[in-house]
Amino acid sequence: MTSQHAAPSGHTLFDSPVVVVNQKGKLVELTNEYRVFDGEGRVLGSVVQAGQSKAKKVVRFLTDADQFLTHRLEVRDAHGALQLVLTRPRKIVKSRMIVERPDGAQVGEIVQQNVFGKINFSMEAGGRQIGTLKAENWRAWNFSITDRSGTEVARITKKWAGLAKAAFTTADNYVLEVHRQSEEPLRSLIVATALAVDTALKQDTN
Repeated sequence: MTSQHAAPSGHTLFDSPVVVVNQKGKLVELTNEYRVFDGEGRVLGSVVQAGQSKAKKVVRFLTDADQFLTHRLEVRDAHGALQLVLTRPRKIVKSRMIVERPDGAQVGEIVQQNVFGKINFSMEAGGRQIGTLKAENWRAWNFSITDRSGTEVARITKKWAGLAKAAFTTADNYVLEVHRQSEEPLRSLIVATALAVDTALKQDTN
């Protein structure tokens, strides 16, 4: 089990109805780094890219080879405790994100299903599909997250009417709106999906 400590708002990364993933702006993105807030701008946690060697940073600086590199993201709560580890293996055509607990136990995977048109991801655990992530347009800015029955349980967008603008920078924001809480492991995969969508997909299409 993860140590899902509560943020000052009383919510955690895993039960907040709104999760705002705010990418820290950089002149050159050599290390992916994100801050995570609730809808009022209170800190829920952070996501930091780990395990980057100097050689890997040089490759990222000099080339567009991000998709051919393995990326590892550490998800931490508001108190800095490790909650999830997200690993995206090197990508040739389709992305795949492996989601693990801090002890190495696998939660599941987020697997890209297609390359052309509206991008879809399968959310899988224990060898079976338990949910989907579906882009609603070809630019893949807005996503619908559904459970195994096809019912929408959450949504990821670039804009949200309730966003407290003063609390965030002008860097990219991804907003996860959870319609209803899901059981594990889907609950953790939904959070992981929102935290990883930039690395899993958008980083390679910019």
